[in-house]
Amino acid sequence: MNVAIIGAGLIGTKRAGAVVKNSDLKLVCDLDSKRAEELAEKYKSDFCLDYNEIVSYDDINTVIVATTNEYLAPISVASLRAGKHVLCEKPLGRNSSESLEIVDAAKAAGKIVKTGFNHRFHPAIMKAKQLVDFREIGSIINIRARYGHGGRSGYENEWRCDKEISGGGELLDQGVHLIDLCRWFSGDVKEVYGKTLTTFWPIEVEDNAFFLLNHKNDVISQCHVSWTNWKNIFSFEIFGTRGFIHIEGLGGSYGVETLIVGKRNANGGAPSIETESFPGPDESWRLEWENFVLAIKNNKTPNGSLKDGVETNRVVDAIYESSRLNKSVFLT
Repeated sequence: MNVAIIGAGLIGTKRAGAVVKNSDLKLVCDLDSKRAEELAEKYKSDFCLDYNEIVSYDDINTVIVATTNEYLAPISVASLRAGKHVLCEKPLGRNSSESLEIVDAAKAAGKIVKTGFNHRFHPAIMKAKQLVDFREIGSIINIRARYGHGGRSGYENEWRCDKEISGGGELLDQGVHLIDLCRWFSGDVKEVYGKTLTTFWPIEVEDNAFFLLNHKNDVISQCHVSWTNWKNIFSFEIFGTRGFIHIEGLGGSYGVETLIVGKRNANGGAPSIETESFPGPDESWRLEWENFVLAIKNNKTPNGSLKDGVETNRVVDAIYESSRLNKSVFLT
């Protein structure tokens, strides 16, 4: 498979490291010539500064779009119209309207689009999904999740805090990962209630978001994402009729990825608990890429699909509306 990466920043670099495991990275594109050249040199590929050069290359069949948010939809659409498969980094555009532009282009082109939800491929999360699917903790009652960090000096001047570029703040940054995981474990969402707040950073987007998701199966997911957590945190808890699952940490500054499984004691008292840690390097980018390659080869829907990206952005739009109206919003 011949691949081009558009966006040579942190995520594009991670994607490149995964691609070269089983595919040919032919071209790297970035507006910053130094970044584009350095990443291309690392993997012995060509580089360019204009994404239009990539979509015109006949020998490139797959494009990874890892740019800032305002370019995700237009570049994905242009790539699809040029007959390329696309892995679009999350979020799938700045809102659901931009997501639907990608949907229309994908239908017209007959190509596969994957939304970049690499968190699905973290080992603790994958194992938790197996445990839930095999009903090891019974039926899900509710989900509780937190994700956050504290920014850094000058964070207010970075692109994520510019509404025109990003489309939104922490909700569109880390919040989409929690929404996607809640949907993956418990299905589509029918109702949301949320509050988005700007509490510390002098910015025009939210630095905190609190939201409840009411899934179509009536499971409730309670979530908080924050740029004022000060200490990095990832915590995802699933409570079932027979026990619970707690995933904490994602490696690196978020702490060792750990899976805690508790089985309730039917007679009362403390549950039995098993803990498993995953201290190795982050393999989620490689595993996600392998899933996408297999989906293309077999013409199948990837894990973390185009639909998943659209539905996640529909939930995001509803949370913003709920916060503005100060009431629950139903998704149709």
